[in-house]
Amino acid sequence: MALWNSRVSPEGPLPKSCCSYNTKVTATRPKAGSALPLAQPEDGLDARTARTAFAGFFLAGLLMSLLGAILPAWGYTLRSDFSAAGRHFFAMAAGILVSVSLSNRIVPRRGASFALALGSGIACAALFYLAAVSPPAASGWRSVGLFLLGVASGMLLNGLFHAVSPHYRHNPAATVNIAGALFVLGGLAAALFVAGAFYVYTVASTVFLLALVPGFFTVAFSRRAFPHRAGPREVNWRVALEDFRSPSAVLFALLLFVQSGNEWSLAGWLAIFLIHRIGANPASALLLLALYWFSLLAGRVTAQAFLPRISHARMLLPSVLAAMFGCLILSFTNNWFGAVLGVLSVGGGFATIYPLVVEKIGIRFPYFHPTLFNGIFSLAMAGGLLAPWTLGLAADRWGIRVAVLLPLAGTVLVFLVLVLIWFEARVSGRVAPT
Repeated sequence: MALWNSRVSPEGPLPKSCCSYNTKVTATRPKAGSALPLAQPEDGLDARTARTAFAGFFLAGLLMSLLGAILPAWGYTLRSDFSAAGRHFFAMAAGILVSVSLSNRIVPRRGASFALALGSGIACAALFYLAAVSPPAASGWRSVGLFLLGVASGMLLNGLFHAVSPHYRHNPAATVNIAGALFVLGGLAAALFVAGAFYVYTVASTVFLLALVPGFFTVAFSRRAFPHRAGPREVNWRVALEDFRSPSAVLFALLLFVQSGNEWSLAGWLAIFLIHRIGANPASALLLLALYWFSLLAGRVTAQAFLPRISHARMLLPSVLAAMFGCLILSFTNNWFGAVLGVLSVGGGFATIYPLVVEKIGIRFPYFHPTLFNGIFSLAMAGGLLAPWTLGLAADRWGIRVAVLLPLAGTVLVFLVLVLIWFEARVSGRVAPT
């Protein structure tokens, strides 16, 4: 799904290629049988340490997507207290925001290895705590654990981006693609694991077993020495706020806000929606949630084969239309065929929208960097993470159908904002290259 964004100035403006979804980088061809398709940079990591760093994105995806998978196990299949579920999303988003300040102090002083081990350790403790306060305990206790899980997830991502920064400087396109694929794979694994354990283990046992995963990564990260070097220099907030004077920057920030909200709203609420809308049993609903993650992964991998041959701007329109079509089907369906078709359409449509938007931002704003959390574009990302919370409040008032109607409205808004960006570029004479 989405990576963090930032305004940075690492020894001057970043080259445009650093943020391209389809950047072609000339590098030494790796030898046959190498574990990663990334040649080892001069200032980079050894192969084993690099594999550990990239595997951390799998853990981050698992942790950040876990709430959408665990909600059915917490009893929201039988009751319609959607605002309480929304508060869980708010607690986790708040923890991620708090982690930004903590990580920016810990990583420069103690290094990425310490931050990664600490974040994984906090995640392990948070999951053990969530296992202890599983229903029938009051939902407020679980919000505390989810806040800690958000802190751990944010700290983990920050440390990971610093750990793989040598590879990012060497081959940005491959680094972003591998990290993004592993992140989505973590979301897929979370949905499949909870679905498989739903009728086999209690919810407390399921969360307890999941806590072993960050525990394993805590040991792995503590045994790896990642390069401890200064990261990109952050642009201060006064300079960042100057972007609000640029109509194109505001439009791109709005685009990130809406699209990230669309993706995370469906990832968080899809299982609950299918249970209440078409009467799916929880395990089957979670399998469809896994299908959503799989379609995101497959769509982004497939798009790589077509992006060199097709105008990227022309790919955006079919992607937006496919996502709109999928949301529309989900909003009206009452059967499995419509649910599967809708999930595949919306997942495949969302798969290319966000990476192409990030690419366009990188072309128009060379200082944009997709691996840290700061600036106007990251404010948009933070707002997007709060979308599942607001959706819970809306579902309490207007029904669970809002879970797909709001992403549908958001996808229409994405299309309108893209038209405005194209119009602004034409008027200003800044037509981005394809």
